[in-house]
Amino acid sequence: MAEAERIDGKAVAARIIETVKSGTAALKETAGTVPGLAVVIIGEDPASQVYVGSKAKTAKDCGFTSIKHELRAETSEETLLKVVRDLNADPQVHGILVQLPLPGHIDEAKVIQTIDPDKDVDGFHLINVGRLSTGDTAAAFVPCTPAGSMLLIREVLGDDLSGKNAVIVGRSNIVGKPMAQLLLAANATVTIAHSRTKDLAAVCRGADILVAAVGRPEMLTGDYVKDGAVVIDVGINRIDAPEKGLKEDGTPKTRLVGDVNYEEAAAKAAAITPVPGGVGPMTIAMLMANTLRSACRAAGITPPKF
Repeated sequence: MAEAERIDGKAVAARIIETVKSGTAALKETAGTVPGLAVVIIGEDPASQVYVGSKAKTAKDCGFTSIKHELRAETSEETLLKVVRDLNADPQVHGILVQLPLPGHIDEAKVIQTIDPDKDVDGFHLINVGRLSTGDTAAAFVPCTPAGSMLLIREVLGDDLSGKNAVIVGRSNIVGKPMAQLLLAANATVTIAHSRTKDLAAVCRGADILVAAVGRPEMLTGDYVKDGAVVIDVGINRIDAPEKGLKEDGTPKTRLVGDVNYEEAAAKAAAITPVPGGVGPMTIAMLMANTLRSACRAAGITPPKF
């Protein structure tokens, strides 16, 4: 078989960002509305700081009003809930994102359910979960990673997945379950597999579309991949890379890998997302798309299609 097509998430994400920029300019001109994205971060977790910084920068690049609330790790749950309620009430804010994970003394579910569902651009509120699960993908805010993954699948296979078997490895509320709903809405036949699935490799080999969202580095080898499948690797794992040498503290340098063994899978797949450069860039792009959609709805204007 020929080498698999490498699905370029960076290029697709850049296209989405351009659509967001032109949609933002049009919204400002026709309705005088500037999309506002508020990000709330608690504590000093380095990975969270990097994510939040990247989101804020992209929001500014898109022409949004970017608001950042940085709270100390010991901030009380009630203080955080008040920040969220104030943002709910602010007409300049169209998207609210509370960076997860939260410190142990704060109830994540309670915080997420306090966000106004119409500003819940992460798509985690139960109302948006319900909209998606009943097939109302137009009204729902869809979690950004599965939404971006779905666009990459459509790049290769088009909008109608009738007759395609899709297998998702991973059953999280953030990726696995919403991914299944999106694939069902596109007429695919969907299986959700996970760590307790019997003979997981055999189940995966039945997939025309294989989505890996399990959080274990390179767990899905070539043996899991059907010839000609489309493979979407959602995993981002950092592993030791001694071949790169040592850091200043004497520990090995690291590299990013997905949940799929890329070389083995690419030898069998028709198309595959790399890590990095596949699903990752799509997540932030879809966050911007959701924020623009929210601002358009608030102004009574039809949002652009993504």
